[in-house]
Amino acid sequence: MRPIVLLAASLGLFAAAHAGERGRPTALRGLDPAVGRWVFHGRSLSPRPGVWTWHADCRWSRPDRLFLECTFDNDWNGRRVRSLVVDTYNTHDHAFWHYEMFAAGAGGARPFVSRLIIQPDLWVEESPGRAGRGAERIVYHYLPDHRVRVTIEVRAPSGSWTRVDRGVGRRLPPRRSRAVRGRSHPRRP
Repeated sequence: MRPIVLLAASLGLFAAAHAGERGRPTALRGLDPAVGRWVFHGRSLSPRPGVWTWHADCRWSRPDRLFLECTFDNDWNGRRVRSLVVDTYNTHDHAFWHYEMFAAGAGGARPFVSRLIIQPDLWVEESPGRAGRGAERIVYHYLPDHRVRVTIEVRAPSGSWTRVDRGVGRRLPPRRSRAVRGRSHPRRP
């Protein structure tokens, strides 16, 4: 009788997983290239030259897989910024959206919100700017070898785009688990 119970439970889990996929817009597949753990290294060109490192971990929300959730732990030339990014496709306005909320290193009252333009290998997040500040855009160019080039550009209220940051990210291999006393634990680096 046990095999029948296990089979029924497995089929129930399989059906539940696919029921969530049925209501999922196909456009969300455009966000798949960002899934995984990433390390970015780059250089700020202006207004204060320096180096930066981003650590990102991006996963689909469960069980609906409607939101790509990325945690970022960034070092901007010695200043630590920690944030949560949520990217999704909105079926009402038929557009991708990017939301970034800050826990440390930036004020929480003003999250970064932008429309997200996705072409096969190119993503552009563009924010119109705030009072007294020009627009900002972040451009990601995904490469076939699990790398991505990133640039950050700003535009004065009446000017052209100026690159202020550039860098390269690489996807890290998936963490391997090992069984310890019947449990699975990620390996420590």
